[in-house]
Formats: sequence, structure tokens, C-alpha cells
Amino acid sequence: MLDLGAGTGVLTRALARAGTRVLAVELDPLFADRLRAHFPEVIEADILRVALPREPFRVVANLPFAHTTAILRRLLDPRVPLVSADVIVQWGFAAKRTAVWPSTRLSVEWGAWYELSLVRRLPRCCFAPPPSVDCALMRASRRSEPLVPAGERRAYERLVEAGFRHGLRSVIPPRTLKRLAGELGFARTAAARDLDACQWAAVYRALRDV
Repeated sequence: MLDLGAGTGVLTRALARAGTRVLAVELDPLFADRLRAHFPEVIEADILRVALPREPFRVVANLPFAHTTAILRRLLDPRVPLVSADVIVQWGFAAKRTAVWPSTRLSVEWGAWYELSLVRRLPRCCFAPPPSVDCALMRASRRSEPLVPAGERRAYERLVEAGFRHGLRSVIPPRTLKRLAGELGFARTAAARDLDACQWAAVYRALRDV
């Protein structure tokens, strides 16, 4: 288990008490020294640059708000052997990325390999010192069967990016769009955000196999 941005070790301590082998990652040298006094595995490093495990691992972390997206981009790369991540993030971020509708480019991309869910709201008063906004516990669980093969990540992301930037009609030929709309249950006039990760993955597979 990785505790990214461990800080004073609140989560690290709880995980250790539960009998979990936990690796704490902390950039601040003062906090890192304090963590070493209580925990055997502490790395003083930047979350965005620390080497991730090569064997399957899980993450429990209170992520720094300014780097949430960048950190999750690293973790949710399908080539990384992440099993699940339970992360504390800003409420607005969690609500946006886990919404059934409208979808976002990132939720569609990550959703090909992970199921994203909003576990619970965490009012700002739960924290000391309290942040300026409420937070949420968001979970990313690796799909047992990916919607898109990991080796095709870049091709899938290019399709999604083009669709969100220029519209579905720019990436799906008219006849194929008509057929897929009927098969997958979306309107031919739908916007990119109207399709969820499962529908986008199905569109990708259909275009790939033509």
C-alpha cells in the first residue's frame, strides 16, 4: 500500500495499525524525518517522479489538490500495476470525474481501465487545518476485463481527444455513426460528453476493426 504525500502520517498510521505493509512517500524533508521515526518504509521524493512498484499495489492518499490530475494520470496509466486507489480530492473534482453525465475526456479515458466512484463527501471541518472547499473520497478500481487493451492506450486516447475537441462526426463516418448510435443507445446528434466510457470504448473497437 502506498500513502502518497503522507505528511504527518495520519493515514500511514491507520494503515499500519490495520496490519498493512505501507510505503509512505513524502517530499517535505522535515515530515519525512518524522515519519522515519515511526515507520520502516519512507521515501523522501516527489509523488510525480517517485518510481512506482512493478508488482500490483494499492494507494490510499490525501492528494495535494494542485497536482491531483497529474498524479492520477500517472497512477491510472493501464501499464502501471495499480489495483485500486482510494484518494481524498476536492469535492468538485470527484463529482466531475465520477458523474454518469456529462462525461469528461479524462473520465472516458480512465474509465477504459478503471471504474471510478464517489465513495463519500468529506466536509472541510473534518480536516485540520480545514481546506477552503469540501472534499470527497474517490475510488478507482481496476476493471477485471479492460474495455480497451492496455497496449492500445495511445490510439484510444487520440480518438477520445479528437472526439471531444471536434465532435463525434469528426471521428465517426456517417454510416458508422448511424449504426453505432442504434447499437449503443445514443443519439446521432449526441455530443462527445453524452457517451460514457463503455460507449466510447465500443466506438473505438468498432472503428479499429473496420
